[in-house]
Amino acid sequence: MHQGNQTTISEFFLLGPAVGSEQQQIIFMLFLCMYLVTVVGNLLIILAIISDTHLHSPMYFFLANLSFTDICFTTTTVPKMLADIQSQSPTISFAGCLTQMYFFMLLVDLDNFLLAAMAYDRYVAICHPLHYAALLNPKCCALLVVTPWVISNLVSVLHLSLLSHLTFCDQRAIPHFFCDLEPILRLACSDTQINNLLILTIGGAVIFIPFIFILVSYTLIGSTVLRVPATKGKWKTFSTCGSHLSAVSLFYGSIVWVYFLPSSAYSAERDKVAAIMYTIVTPMMNPFIYSLRNKDMKRALRRLFNRKNFFWSW
Repeated sequence: MHQGNQTTISEFFLLGPAVGSEQQQIIFMLFLCMYLVTVVGNLLIILAIISDTHLHSPMYFFLANLSFTDICFTTTTVPKMLADIQSQSPTISFAGCLTQMYFFMLLVDLDNFLLAAMAYDRYVAICHPLHYAALLNPKCCALLVVTPWVISNLVSVLHLSLLSHLTFCDQRAIPHFFCDLEPILRLACSDTQINNLLILTIGGAVIFIPFIFILVSYTLIGSTVLRVPATKGKWKTFSTCGSHLSAVSLFYGSIVWVYFLPSSAYSAERDKVAAIMYTIVTPMMNPFIYSLRNKDMKRALRRLFNRKNFFWSW
């Protein structure tokens, strides 16, 4: 809790990446390219899945939803950050800050649940292949997507409703490139114990319950795969899960680094770097992670490009 004179806050200053004026254009172009790669890459994944009937399965249904979420997730923060890099006065209104936080928390929680749903899909496919169609029928798949939307929305609204009742000091500078919960709470003059408790309990549950579910799923998958007698069969099974495990490691590693280290270890610059990892780098890498090692996805992308070339030739 920050000490100072209480005042009505109408806007905040976002202190983005700490770079010199001569480096601003380089940073701007770097993040712009990363953003465009993220949007185009994830959009191609969605279009490939929609256009190829061979990919109309639960695994790719979840992947399409993850790609859509990643596009929205990155769009919540990166365009504003790019505008701020070019601006002499990088401000955001209080209402705009709350709106950005709402969508950010909604989408990061949704990403988290979708990764768990994808782990469940792999668990059923490998450990219970004969029951795959029954356990992951269209109704179940819809529930595994709609339920996270509802839970994530409720959690975001709960955080913002508590945050909106806080009073803030005359310090308006947020040491971050977007409105995140932890830096905002550090500017409050009023007691933030309930907010911090909510982050640890509700926020911790939303993050760690799916994470534990993923760990358990892959432990069971590992024990099943190790019983496969053929070495080739083991490698093929592990390769189908490797892309998902890579995405999980990137996502959860940076999330834990930002939100669940002790307060005494807090560093604004460290948090910026970790936040860049899960808000920009991870969504950008997901299309490569899920397509480069997936023959079906590569085949669908080739068909999509051939179809586009056919249309362009006309």
